[in-house]
Amino acid sequence: MELKFSHIDILVKDLETACDYYNKIFNAQISKTFTWEREELRVIYAVVRIGTEHFMLVQPFSGNLKNLLDAKGEGTIYRHCYSTPDIEKAFDELRANGLQPEDENGKPIVKEDLNSPSGVRIIWLPKRFGEFSIEILEDQSLKEFMQKAFQ
Repeated sequence: MELKFSHIDILVKDLETACDYYNKIFNAQISKTFTWEREELRVIYAVVRIGTEHFMLVQPFSGNLKNLLDAKGEGTIYRHCYSTPDIEKAFDELRANGLQPEDENGKPIVKEDLNSPSGVRIIWLPKRFGEFSIEILEDQSLKEFMQKAFQ
């Protein structure tokens, strides 16, 4: 499977305060703020860009990420995100290796369900090590999202 590291996701209690901090301390570029809602999960998030690197700050209001924030606290890195040029091929390879891709709420998905509320085609791997998760995003839709995020 062809993967490259994309970013990490970090939980925060107050998105605006966290974004202001990174902007002030590192002169980071801050994207627009986005809302992600599906089933019980509701968060707002933004991309922080420092030079050529970026990460996402996520403020959860409900769902599994709110529970994780309450249990582990602010600053918890809970996800490593990778990108791939062919998300459907990655899906097939995961299935061939006996792994069932999931959505952000831990429910099994099929190839036709790879679209997310952000417009980026995404696969989540089942959590194997506590609350830590891995996400695989489609290169092209991720690039399009990032361009829109900083317009």
